[in-house]
Amino acid sequence: PESGAERPLVTASMFGNTTTAVGHAQGLVESAGYEVLVFHATGTGGRTMEDLIRDGYIKGSLDMTTTELADTVCGGVFDAGPERCLAASETGIPAVIVPGCVDMANFGGIDTVPEKYKDRNLYQWNPDVTLLRTNPEENFIVGKMLAAAANKATAAVTVLLPLKGVSMLDSEGERFWDPQADKSCFDAIRDNLRPDIPVVEVNHNINDPEFSSKAAETLLEMLAS
Repeated sequence: PESGAERPLVTASMFGNTTTAVGHAQGLVESAGYEVLVFHATGTGGRTMEDLIRDGYIKGSLDMTTTELADTVCGGVFDAGPERCLAASETGIPAVIVPGCVDMANFGGIDTVPEKYKDRNLYQWNPDVTLLRTNPEENFIVGKMLAAAANKATAAVTVLLPLKGVSMLDSEGERFWDPQADKSCFDAIRDNLRPDIPVVEVNHNINDPEFSSKAAETLLEMLAS
């Protein structure tokens, strides 16, 4: 029997480098009466999230960690396929899209990193995970992919840009801080996005509460309209 206590479902994408952001946004959305299902952006996680959206169970998407597209571009191990980010648009549910953790593509141990990346900015997250800092050219491609996904939306969609970094490592003074690479992604989004889709620029890092609050508030406003 139905209990009457079921809350509408919202999905959110998360990574270790956006845990603070997603956790804060999740609390705000849940306090407004929704249940947030969090999926880790590990390739399988992103695909599972989007399958659930396509099955019609989800009312809104808080896609704050789109790093899997960086793996698609760079050949990383967390590739969810080029159709990643399309489910919300194709299903017609409100969505917030953020270029979260697109500063990194993921590989296994340092010995598994392709030879062509050996001279790039690599960070050994742990013995089994090596992160590649994406460059401006790769970030430009990711930005175009994000814009293309948003452009297919039939419901409300908003793109949020964290101007002071897209991950914990992409903070001033940290290993992946690269404003030029971030700008390349942001410019590609702005230049290729449908003119009727809002782009909200927040002068904070993705993990700052000012940014995650804006992401949650934006989705809640779209769900209420």
